[in-house]
Amino acid sequence: MAADAGDASEQTRGGRDESEHPTRTWEVLARHGNFRKLFLGNSISLLGSSVTTVALPLTSVVYLHASPTQMGLLGAMGLLPHLVLGLPAGVWADRVPYRRVLTITDFAQTLVLGSVPILATCGLLRMWHLYAVVLFAGVANLFETIAAQSFTPLLVPREELLPANSALMLSNATVNTTGSALGGLLVTVLSAPMAVAVDALSFLVSGMCKASIRHSGRIADSVTTRDLSLRTDILEGLRAVFSHRILRAVILAAAIGAFAGQLQAVVLVLFFVRDLHLSSGLVGAAIAVSGVAGILGATMATWFTRRIGTGRAFICGVLLASSGGLVVAAAVGPSPMSLFILLLAQVLRGIGPSIYGVNQQTLRQAVIAPSLLSRANATWRFLVFGGQSLGALVGGMSGSVLGLRATLIASGCMMLVGASTAIASPLRSLRELPARQVLGEKSTAQRPTWIR
Repeated sequence: MAADAGDASEQTRGGRDESEHPTRTWEVLARHGNFRKLFLGNSISLLGSSVTTVALPLTSVVYLHASPTQMGLLGAMGLLPHLVLGLPAGVWADRVPYRRVLTITDFAQTLVLGSVPILATCGLLRMWHLYAVVLFAGVANLFETIAAQSFTPLLVPREELLPANSALMLSNATVNTTGSALGGLLVTVLSAPMAVAVDALSFLVSGMCKASIRHSGRIADSVTTRDLSLRTDILEGLRAVFSHRILRAVILAAAIGAFAGQLQAVVLVLFFVRDLHLSSGLVGAAIAVSGVAGILGATMATWFTRRIGTGRAFICGVLLASSGGLVVAAAVGPSPMSLFILLLAQVLRGIGPSIYGVNQQTLRQAVIAPSLLSRANATWRFLVFGGQSLGALVGGMSGSVLGLRATLIASGCMMLVGASTAIASPLRSLRELPARQVLGEKSTAQRPTWIR
C-alpha cells in the first residue's frame, strides 16, 4: 500500500522537469497505478450509465407514455439528492475512507438499477418505480462523485491534475458516445427497460475495480480528533468556495448555467421525438454526436487551456455550451437542413462542457486543501446540481405551458447570462492555476492529516 500511495507525492519521473515537459493526458495514467484503477472503474460505470441516458427517458416516453411534466419530475428526482443532501454529504464522505464510499455506492446502484428490467419483465413497471430508482441512484451518485473528485488529488500530484481531469473527461465523452449509440441499438433490439440492465452490470464491475485501489483515502482519527458539529463542517465547506474570488466567480457562472442547462435537458428528448419526429436510433445518434464533440473537447482541453489560460478556457467552454440550445431550437422537422442544424447544436453542446468542466474541477482541486475538498465539492454539487433539480421541474412545466421550442430558447438565453457572469469576473485574465487558498491551509493545521 505504501508503495502505490507514493504515486501522489512524486513530482517527476526519471528526473523530468514538469515545467519544461508538461504531462500529457494519457501519461498520468501510466505513472499512477491507483489513479488508473479509479479511471478504469469510472469508465466502466460511465459506459453503462450512457446507455441509461438513452434507455431511461425512452422507457418513460415510449414504454410508459410519460407527459412533459412527468419527464420534468423524473429529471428532478435524480438531482433532488444534491439539493437535500448536498451539503451534509461532503461532511459524511469526509469521515469515511473514499475507497469504501466508492465501492458501496457502486454496488448499491447495481441493485437499484437492476430492478428496472426485473419489474418490466414482470409487467409491474410504473412511473413511480422510475422515480424511486432515479432518486436512490441519485443519492449513491452524489456520494460517489464527491468521493471520486476528492480522491483524485491524493492519487496524482498538483501539477498533473489538469491532464488527470482531462483523461477523466475524455473517458466520459468517449464512453458516452459509445454508450449512446449502444443504448439506441439495445433499445431497438431488447426494449428500453431491458437496456438498463447493462448499467446495473457496469456498476458491479466498477465497484470491484475501485475496491482494488491500494490507497484508502482515509483521514486519520477523523471522528475522534475533530469537531463533530455538522453545521460547523458545512460552513467551512461554504467558506472554502466563496472566500476565494476565482472559485466564487466560477461557481456563480456554473450554477446559473446548470439550472438553465437542466431546464433544457428535460425537454430535449421530447423535442427530438415529438417535434423533429426522430426514431429511437436517431435520438441515440444525436446524443452520440454530442459525445464525439466531447471527445474532441476533452482531447484538446489541456493544450487549449495552456495556450489561452485557465480562465479564458473556462469562459470559452461556457459560451460554446450556452449556444447549443439556441441552435437546436432552429431545427424544424426531419429535413436535411434541420438535421444539419441539430448536428451543429450537438457539437456545441458536447465540446463546451468538456473544456469548462476540466478547468472548473482542476481549479477546485488545486486551490482547496485536501482536508476541505470533500466539503467544498459537496457545496459545489449542492449549488450546481441542486439547482439542476429545480431546473428540471421548471423545464417540465415550461415544456407543458410554453412549448418545447420556446423552452429551449429561454434556457439558452439563461445560459448566456451565466456566461456573462464569468466574463465580468477575474477569470478573463487568469492564465495559471492560483496558489492554494490561505483558508484551506490554515484549516488543515486544526484538522487531521491525510494518511496512505
